[in-house]
Amino acid sequence: MSAPLTYPEMIRQVSNPYDLRLRLVSSARQIGVKPTARLFGTSPQTVRLWVRRYGAQGRAGLAGRSHAPHTCPHRTPDQLEALVVRCRKLTDFGARRLKAEFELPVSEGAIARILHQRGLIRPRKRKHVTKQDLRIVKAQWPVFSKFCHDTKDLDDIPHYWLQAKALRLPVVQYTAREVRTGLTFADYAQERSATLACVFAQRVIDHLVACGVDPAEVGFQSDNGVEYAGGQNQHGVPHGFKPTVEAQGLHHAFIPPSAPTFNSDVETVHRLCEDEFFDREDFAHRRQFRDKAHTYWLYFNVARKNSYKGYRSPLDLLREWTPQVDPRVAIWHTAFLEDHLHTLLPEEIQHRRGKYLPAYPSRGLDDSTGPRGHSRPGKDGLRSPAA
Repeated sequence: MSAPLTYPEMIRQVSNPYDLRLRLVSSARQIGVKPTARLFGTSPQTVRLWVRRYGAQGRAGLAGRSHAPHTCPHRTPDQLEALVVRCRKLTDFGARRLKAEFELPVSEGAIARILHQRGLIRPRKRKHVTKQDLRIVKAQWPVFSKFCHDTKDLDDIPHYWLQAKALRLPVVQYTAREVRTGLTFADYAQERSATLACVFAQRVIDHLVACGVDPAEVGFQSDNGVEYAGGQNQHGVPHGFKPTVEAQGLHHAFIPPSAPTFNSDVETVHRLCEDEFFDREDFAHRRQFRDKAHTYWLYFNVARKNSYKGYRSPLDLLREWTPQVDPRVAIWHTAFLEDHLHTLLPEEIQHRRGKYLPAYPSRGLDDSTGPRGHSRPGKDGLRSPAA
């Protein structure tokens, strides 16, 4: 009489194979090897194996043994594993991006295994199920049709803040990101203000025009912060970020209040530059900060591959979708915005001397008279100098 299930099938189904092997050995001692083999649906060699192990080691011999090889001829060398770990600690990248960025001669699976064995893998967040994939919607937009503008406070980054205080480094980043390609421009300043936001917008516009982009095809988007809301001068004429942009032939739109997801593209950039730049770089002086920032944004636009855009950089996408535009549009020369305040002065008075000074950023102060012969800006920071 044979068993309804063979021994290998029973081994795969039972939760405790030890007990099954003990019964097999007991049966072999009672009725013999071959009858037990027929009863359990296995070969006499298997029965003799467990009888022999039981006789040599007792019940401990019936425990399962690992079939993993003792040696692995294609195992990753220790030097290469150390390189993977060092690259991970420098960048905090995942396995796929580590391989792409550093051209590591090892598979993504091996990199993931190395990181997992050393506890360098962060717990996986619960996957969010989106009701609508906005990437499909954004893929239909023309290139340059939407630049998301926003500012980022840098005084809440511990690694950077101590350096900023000691070296008088900028504490606000003004950012513009083109949604379709991910092309990003960033400048720096000591404070938020409508004046500096306008200076930054003018620099972005001039850069795009110089590279062959038609202003009529460009659109800007911003939140409702004080640096973008604008206001009116003493004659009731609107001025600020929106009039400055639209005077150049561009379209500008505000996102709804309390709707930060409308600016998610530029917010993503703020998280990335904090993780990859401000949390890692050390600076000796302001000029070195500007040079390193310029290098980072050059890398971001030219070399950094975006997994959400098919592992292509903004420059790769620009060359594919807008070949008529000068590819140097991806090269952005980072600046301190206070150094470019003179661009807000009318051309006819830029070279005059005396009391003709550019409007400087305000901190929300009430209108008041500044030093003798000078006028102070209003709440929006854009009042023209006194004539």
